[in-house]
Amino acid sequence: MFKKGSKLYSILTGTCPKCHEESMFKNKNPYILSEALSMNETCSNCGTKYKIEPSFFYGSMYVSYPVGIAFATAAFVISFFVFKASLSVVFASIVGTLIIFMPVILRLSRNIWINFFMHYDQSLAKKP
Repeated sequence: MFKKGSKLYSILTGTCPKCHEESMFKNKNPYILSEALSMNETCSNCGTKYKIEPSFFYGSMYVSYPVGIAFATAAFVISFFVFKASLSVVFASIVGTLIIFMPVILRLSRNIWINFFMHYDQSLAKKP
């Protein structure tokens, strides 16, 4: 399920959706905020152009909402049910989680969005 060739692999690793060989992002660390969304123009392995059309990644904003909800729900469940925190602490943990994981949520959203439109092609992957 998490092997090369699956959508989940490309989404979680941020690799090219066509060949799964190169990172789509210039810097693999999402917490360097000035470069958090800086992407390569094309894949150096297969030549796939990541920006299919102008403003292509605006669609990822629609994906970021449910991804953010998933992170917020996880923060709620952990703080409320596991740690039995008060509602004010639960609220603070949700807000803190969303702030801390913002770069990860943005990147995951872009990865999910581009994987809606591109599919893995085994012939483009590097041969071992």
